[in-house]
Amino acid sequence: MAAVEYHLTIKDMPPSLRPRERLLANGAAALSDVELVAIILRSGTAETSALDLAAHLLTRLGGLRGLLDAATEELISVPGIGPAKAVQIKAALEIGRRVATTAPESRPVVRTPEEAANLVMETMRHLDREHFRAVLLNTKNQVLSIETISVGTLDSSAVHPRELFKSAIKKSAAAVILVHNHPSGDPTPSQADIDLTRRLVQAGSILGIGILDHIVVGDNKYTSFKACGLL
Repeated sequence: MAAVEYHLTIKDMPPSLRPRERLLANGAAALSDVELVAIILRSGTAETSALDLAAHLLTRLGGLRGLLDAATEELISVPGIGPAKAVQIKAALEIGRRVATTAPESRPVVRTPEEAANLVMETMRHLDREHFRAVLLNTKNQVLSIETISVGTLDSSAVHPRELFKSAIKKSAAAVILVHNHPSGDPTPSQADIDLTRRLVQAGSILGIGILDHIVVGDNKYTSFKACGLL
């Protein structure tokens, strides 16, 4: 009678021990080198799980550094690593190498109402409906992104605090500059604009995200709530 061996696959493991589930629950940083490579491999062989195959690969090649330096042909020579898996590994490692060697993009810095207005003026001054946007800033007042929160009508734009701060929290923003346009070309704030700003400032204070200003964009002119003492 042929010998029978028990073979534990990743699917047989409790969800809390599976690499993919652990990454979803705890983030990629919580995983070991073996677990990360196992996710790239996606599957093992009939005799070996993806985790076992990843461990064997890293041991044979001397860790992640060896994996990066290994030629594709060298990877293919490892039992269980065919051309498809070798290509997946090399592509993933090349992405990581490029990220590591790419200089961070320079981000605009906004310190004054004029700088904030200049940032959005050309894209907002000719819009035919009210667009409400948020300039999201980090702790150094660098622009993380400019998010469109809502698009309204000719003279109004409904904005809910939940939508504004969902974007800010997602981007880990430290502060926000509110921006909306007046299609009429006149940037004078309405009472509705003032009331909305007060509500958003209150919501931001609860969440610890400051509202630095509210810029109303007209036709090549603007109004700053901060400069006018409205904020």
